Amino acid sequence: MTVSTPLTRADVADMIDHTLLAPDATPAQVEALIAEARELGVYAICVSPSMLPVRAPGLVVATVAGFPSGKHHSLVKGAEARLAVDQGAVEVDMVIDVGAALAGDFNAVLADVITVREATVDRAVLKVIIESAALTDEAIVGACRAAEQGGADFVKTSTGFHPAGGAGVHAVRLMAETVGGRLGVKASGGIRTAEDAAALIAAGATRLGLSKSAAVLAGFAD
Repeated sequence: MTVSTPLTRADVADMIDHTLLAPDATPAQVEALIAEARELGVYAICVSPSMLPVRAPGLVVATVAGFPSGKHHSLVKGAEARLAVDQGAVEVDMVIDVGAALAGDFNAVLADVITVREATVDRAVLKVIIESAALTDEAIVGACRAAEQGGADFVKTSTGFHPAGGAGVHAVRLMAETVGGRLGVKASGGIRTAEDAAALIAAGATRLGLSKSAAVLAGFAD
């Protein structure tokens, strides 16, 4: 059964970061991820920095920094991001210190983002993971504003590892309203069906982080 939407399967595929960030991921699984990504026609793959470098011609290579807790020192996140870019990543999804955002310390969030932005300069797209399910609306807005001020290219909902949950329509809409089209909005975490994806895109998501890309894309018409 396909969802009722003007988006085609190809449209959605071009928004997907096909993701493997499991702590027990193997090189063989990364190779399988790349092969599936090519078959599905997705935009990018996202793998842990320890799996870099990878050969994935025709695909954007993304990775993470400070993942999944965000409780790494900013300089550690910056060093991790810089090394990842040196090893071929062209997009970096960094995790903020979620506790700082909850405490209303958005200067700390800003400093975190600036450190990673300066470490990657203009060599990578920077996405800032705010763990929206763990934040109040006020904290979501504050974190998004700090991300934009710090030079991010995207704000992103979730790591997919936080017990509070992953992407939600309300949070995505609020994030999209806050950044006003100046930044992209990546929804990730718990997106398993075409209905989930379509609702998040309608709310303002411009990129999707998926580990179940084939199942999601199966619900969209050609």
